[in-house]
Amino acid sequence: MSPQTCSVVHSWLRRGIGVAFVPGLATTALLEKVVERLLARFRARGDAVQPVPDDQTDLLLTTAPFAEPIGWRQSLLLTARRRFRLSRIPTVVTLMHATVQKFRHFLDHFRQALSRPKPDPMDFAFPGLAPEAGRVLLEQGRRGGPLLALERMVQAQAKCLRILLFVGDETPQVAYSFDLVGAYPCCRATESDRFYDDLVLRMVTAVSVEEITHHLPVEPPIERVTWQALDTPLAMTEAARQLSRRDFFTEMVRIADLVHVPAVSEAVAEQYSEGCFATWDPHLGALVSTVTGSARPVDKRQVTEDDLAAIVGVRPDRRGAFYRPVEGKRNDSPSSEAVEMFAMDEILPRVRWETSAGMVEVPVARSKLHGHRGIAAYNPRYVEYVPIADPYQYYPVSCGTGAQAEGIVEAFGRAESLRNPDDPRAVVFTILPGHGVFIAEKWLPGKTPFQTIWEFMDAGHLQVDRFVPQGPLTYLPDPTGQMKVHADDPLEWLEK
Repeated sequence: MSPQTCSVVHSWLRRGIGVAFVPGLATTALLEKVVERLLARFRARGDAVQPVPDDQTDLLLTTAPFAEPIGWRQSLLLTARRRFRLSRIPTVVTLMHATVQKFRHFLDHFRQALSRPKPDPMDFAFPGLAPEAGRVLLEQGRRGGPLLALERMVQAQAKCLRILLFVGDETPQVAYSFDLVGAYPCCRATESDRFYDDLVLRMVTAVSVEEITHHLPVEPPIERVTWQALDTPLAMTEAARQLSRRDFFTEMVRIADLVHVPAVSEAVAEQYSEGCFATWDPHLGALVSTVTGSARPVDKRQVTEDDLAAIVGVRPDRRGAFYRPVEGKRNDSPSSEAVEMFAMDEILPRVRWETSAGMVEVPVARSKLHGHRGIAAYNPRYVEYVPIADPYQYYPVSCGTGAQAEGIVEAFGRAESLRNPDDPRAVVFTILPGHGVFIAEKWLPGKTPFQTIWEFMDAGHLQVDRFVPQGPLTYLPDPTGQMKVHADDPLEWLEK
């Protein structure tokens, strides 16, 4: 199904946003037409198209050449605030144009480079990239294929994370929407107005969301002796090892490994780790989660106790979570998904669970796992799939936002296996198109946290895939009784 056929959009989309276009150093005749059409569709929505960016600007559009580096001083993501004396950095989107031939050339290059039994570093060396970038491109290509490797290359060269790449000769055939987490949904240029309206809605979606990463520590701290007596910290480190053995988490992306630029932290985090996980500790009455990877490097494949936080609630304004520090250890904020991981328990049943101190009430979902992976197939006897609402499938949102938290909580609130604790299915998941999978497991006697999930992976009940669907998806039964994913191929148009 083409993205343009969706008639349902997010209810919280803003109107009347401020949009400004600042031409980059390079443009093409195609991009000039694209800019004209995009600004016209913004005006048709009732948005304010401004001649020059100011503090009312929410979205800043610019251009950059495809597969060619620009200097950091030409990057609006890095310089717009100072250049236009803005009090904040607007959402910056860079427009690029690639001819079909040039797009095919780079895709074929990455496809061939990734297929080599022994990768050649020179296959991943490109102008404007840091010497270490080849390893990142290889890792990202292994995660998401040649298109993701291409995405990371052009993001580094343009020094911008949000990119609309238009592919075509005289007119666009498709546009790809790139972002921080590595999304690359494809919008086909079928009906002209719908094509541009779809792209406008994608950008407005990005502008409309608000971060909910303002987590706060609360008293009293957890005493060191209490923390050391818990089984959960060791269970979390063991889960990291087990999931790493199954190649669930991928390597952290560090901006400095892709491109050397000054003052990155003002515009974007210096690194981000791919995924997070959390499990309920019945003795603490708290959700023990991994910490955020944006403040400092955190390798989710081998966490330590300093990489853990204890979430105890959600702020009344929903702008973040509450967490209790632990005496005698480093206490960073929880993962950006802290709010949704805790909030989903608020609308779901609680069950009785026996501990060494007696029976206690615990959330029906014991553990939660998020990663930038897809699910190729699942066994419906043991696993439940709950689709995220339609607007999220067509117009994805960023991690660490209130919109994503709402979408996750609403989806899991519909899970029959969680609403009915007696339902025999022990694992439930949803897919965030362009982003990854979110999995929850129930409590089973004799199992440690996440053990049911990794055992289901081993048994084939939950088949983790490198490739994440980039748009609407469904699962249909195959001859073996498994439910197999069906989603559009973002490169299918090239074969036609």
